[in-house]
Amino acid sequence: VQLQAFGGGLVQAGGSLRLSCAASGRTFGSYAWFRQALGKEREFVAGMGWSFGGTYYADSVKGRFTISRDIPKNTMYLQMNSLKPEDTAVYYCAATSAFKIPTSVTTYAYWGQGTQVTVSS
Repeated sequence: VQLQAFGGGLVQAGGSLRLSCAASGRTFGSYAWFRQALGKEREFVAGMGWSFGGTYYADSVKGRFTISRDIPKNTMYLQMNSLKPEDTAVYYCAATSAFKIPTSVTTYAYWGQGTQVTVSS
């Protein structure tokens, strides 16, 4: 089982980025994006139930970020719009067998390698 995250970079405040997470080996019940800023704990950003497509977002990104999936490609995306400097972090994709889009880090057994997103002011 492998998760590979792509798409990070440097962008100005107000700009957009799209992250991708390609999963191989199997499919899971839920997938999610987490982020970890320097000196802070890893936090939930957005999640999706793979089969039913339900989504859930952290309040801090609601209305700006959109999570989606391409089932044949077994790939998850995070479209990030209206980026703010406080969105700067390493973003990780994660997967779990649970179906109810957990938000706890400890629920996710599989993690991608992380991709850096830096938003300049």
